[in-house]
Amino acid sequence: MKTNQERIEKLRADRMLDREDFRALLTGLSPEEEALLYKEARSVREEIYGKEVYLRGLVEFSSYCRNDCYYCGLRRSNPACQRYRLTKEEILDCAKKGYDLGFRTIVLQSGEDPWYTDEKICDIVSAIRKQQPDCAITLSIGEKSRESYLRYFEAGADRYLLRHETASGEHYALLHPPELSCENRKRCLRDLKEIGYQTGCGIMVGSPGQTTDHLIEDLFFMKEFGPQMIGIGPFIPHKDTPFRNRKGGSLEDTLHLLAIIRLMLPYVLLPATTALGTIDPWGREKGLLAGANVVMPNLSPVSVRGKYMLYDGKICTGEEAAECRGCLERRIEQTGYRTVVSRGADSGLIFP
Repeated sequence: MKTNQERIEKLRADRMLDREDFRALLTGLSPEEEALLYKEARSVREEIYGKEVYLRGLVEFSSYCRNDCYYCGLRRSNPACQRYRLTKEEILDCAKKGYDLGFRTIVLQSGEDPWYTDEKICDIVSAIRKQQPDCAITLSIGEKSRESYLRYFEAGADRYLLRHETASGEHYALLHPPELSCENRKRCLRDLKEIGYQTGCGIMVGSPGQTTDHLIEDLFFMKEFGPQMIGIGPFIPHKDTPFRNRKGGSLEDTLHLLAIIRLMLPYVLLPATTALGTIDPWGREKGLLAGANVVMPNLSPVSVRGKYMLYDGKICTGEEAAECRGCLERRIEQTGYRTVVSRGADSGLIFP
């Protein structure tokens, strides 16, 4: 019978395990085994990326959303959500300030807001590309048609983040209204990758109805899909959603998954998310020490940050971008890592 130490060593060597071995690592680690898992994940991460932590400047440009996902504070049926839209000029100003602060990747994120037509998105992307030609531009604006994704790519977008949320159709239906489907979400991801985007998927850890079997299914999906980025963070309930009274995801479970993903997909870009920092004062730092290598400080105007509330208690809503970057940089240095001015490993994203 295998020990968890043997499972961790096998995962590092083979980059994959069978279902029962994954189950053991997700459910039965002792403190000593947990420390070994994180140590191995850090070792792999440092073999590939050294001590570097990549910065992604996040611009949350609209809190409107046409969808009614049961977990999200931006859901269309939430009358308490404070809605806003940034103008093209405001978005460009955020991107310029980010560039001046050393960010070389700009992430444009919003709810699925139809007001921003393909023409408007392409105009914004091409303007940022002209303004900062050496920056990577990441979009995180939800499910679109293949044609739309192609237009954004041709306008200058390089990367696209679209969490698949869960690889299980049954679980997906527990989290979303009937008009949204797991299969269409996966179709979007396939289209993005085929077009040529550096593509990111991901999940909420501890989302309502999630089981260990669902997490194992997610790991198999991630391995098969081979994304360049994976965004995972703990589920945090929002007071104005149907899941307001549900238990949130745990720090421990999230860190275990970060480390497992690092060993399974060594080259992946793996953020230590704001949600991690929200459930634990040192959550992002702990994420870096479990194998993550990306952080995403907020570049949005302070006047709107408190309105983009996907979940309750979100941190860093009151700081200017320079303050946020400086604070995070100092905290990261305490982990033994360092932030870098870089787009971040474009050539290293091809999995051997």
